[in-house]
Amino acid sequence: MNFLSNKPGSYKLNDPIVIVLLIFSAIVLGYIIATGGLISALVLLCLPLLLIYFNRFFIFPRIGILTILTLAFIAIGLNRYIRNVPLGLGIDFILVITYVAIFFKYFNDKLDLDSIKPNKNNLVLLSLIWFLYSVGELANPLALSRTAWFYAMRGMSLYMFLLIPLVFLLFNRVKDLKTFLYIWGGFSIISSLKAFQQMTFGPDPAEQFWLDNGGAVTHLIFGELRAWGIYSDAGQFGAAQAHAGILGTILFLHLKDPKEKIFFLIVALTGYYGMMVSGTRGAIIVPAIGLGLYLIHRKNFSVFFVGVLLLFLFYAFFRYTTIGESNQYIRRMRTAFFPQDNASLQIRIQNRKVLSNYLADKPFGGGIGSAGDWGKRFSPQGFLAQIATDSWYVQIWAEQGIIGLILHLAITFFIVLKGSYILMFRIRDPELFGILSALICGIVGIMGASYGNGVFGQLPTGIIIYISMAFVFLGPKLDEEIMRLKTEKNTIGL
Repeated sequence: MNFLSNKPGSYKLNDPIVIVLLIFSAIVLGYIIATGGLISALVLLCLPLLLIYFNRFFIFPRIGILTILTLAFIAIGLNRYIRNVPLGLGIDFILVITYVAIFFKYFNDKLDLDSIKPNKNNLVLLSLIWFLYSVGELANPLALSRTAWFYAMRGMSLYMFLLIPLVFLLFNRVKDLKTFLYIWGGFSIISSLKAFQQMTFGPDPAEQFWLDNGGAVTHLIFGELRAWGIYSDAGQFGAAQAHAGILGTILFLHLKDPKEKIFFLIVALTGYYGMMVSGTRGAIIVPAIGLGLYLIHRKNFSVFFVGVLLLFLFYAFFRYTTIGESNQYIRRMRTAFFPQDNASLQIRIQNRKVLSNYLADKPFGGGIGSAGDWGKRFSPQGFLAQIATDSWYVQIWAEQGIIGLILHLAITFFIVLKGSYILMFRIRDPELFGILSALICGIVGIMGASYGNGVFGQLPTGIIIYISMAFVFLGPKLDEEIMRLKTEKNTIGL
């Protein structure tokens, strides 16, 4: 009889081999902590949690999408507190690991790959075309840095190409859509609360360090602070919060659950607050265009008439009155309605004239990563690195030429037009109609804001846009799910 099987686990500590292993492990851990300091100790403490996380990850690959969405909101802001760590690359890592997890999980199981075949899915096909064009830019003889191409191409096309199929494969149910909306809304509220802290109590030490080392040039105008919340800058923050404002407004009008209505009303109010305190004049176009499209989606003349009237009153308030001029945020927003007096806009117009002359004989542009911040970092000697692009479209034009710009606009407008068709003629559920309308209107609003700022491809907006596109094209499938659940509920009720 084996009496050892009845003895407690602590009895194993009597084994000399176990004792030696414990002593050896203690020495190694002690050496790592002694040489690596506090960071190494924290990494070691987090190691068990990471092991649990990746264990769950490979069992439930959809965790990858939730992680990507979370990182999109916090990665850039965390760089102010954790310096010299490329947290943004974490999104790339999780994207790749998610595909690896899918491979192992479904190695012996059937996965519905038909949903992401380019010949059957317009959205996947368009993302593939745009990505291949970006890859083709590697052969651009004018490109000065392949490293710059890698960094710039990620937000330009890679995230779109990799993320959209993941949504179709792993994140394609109504509950996933709701999860996406709540994560987006929750982070938007948090960011506006952070902005309130910045405006009311001042920046924290890490944020002040960022301001003192260059951030103040664009975020402290005539002694007035422009809030940025948890985002990279005030321009991105303003557009993102206006984007959230559209989401909250439309969902408040369409959702039936009182708790959901209250939550998204808070999202709307805090979103518009964030837009105002960001001091980003271009952000005002997001709700103007987005809510204008929403009126068209409704296909209701009386609603359209009232909406147009409200939009006109909104325009008249800023253009033809001086009400609220003593408030710095209203005063700065009002300057967006007087372009002839906007010095920065006139400088941008001059820059575009210079670029027009330079790009006249360069239909494929100067290469991805040759302009903007990446150009200044990797090829500062290049001509395009010397010219501020500001606009998302000007950046595409400068880097990928007029052909790239036309292709990008054709893709995005096709997505919006087909998405609107799906919404207006194939969606039966009123709540889903409101949700998908909010997503499409948000895309159009960001497209408008991207004329003045490069917000389309920045975090978290780019990730939100690509996930939104996927859900819009999933609309008929989601509608069928909702109709089926309603039928089953009614059947049970009978």
